[in-house]
Amino acid sequence: MALSDHEKRMLQEMEAALMTEDPRLVSALSGDVQSVGKNRILVGLGLVVLGILVLFGGLIAKLTPVGVLGFIIALGGVITAISSIGRPSLPKSRRTSSMSARLEQRWDKRNNQ
Repeated sequence: MALSDHEKRMLQEMEAALMTEDPRLVSALSGDVQSVGKNRILVGLGLVVLGILVLFGGLIAKLTPVGVLGFIIALGGVITAISSIGRPSLPKSRRTSSMSARLEQRWDKRNNQ
């Protein structure tokens, strides 16, 4: 069941009012999911590099606990990077669509079931 012209217009007005009242909420709801994934990958790679440096520092200083700590840091970095690679990201067309279009699609899905 499609929305009538009046309902579409009301929904667009509500969306515009929400954008002016709380732009941070709008940006959070329609945020870029891929940038978060890229940031997590970079953090993971940074942890891997840091862990390897600590590991080699422990080997050079002949301190086994420091080497083990470096290994754990590097392992945590690998896990962080791999877990963010597998996260699904929204398709570009879906991200660029307006909030009202997404709400209308959800409404149609819900009513067609």
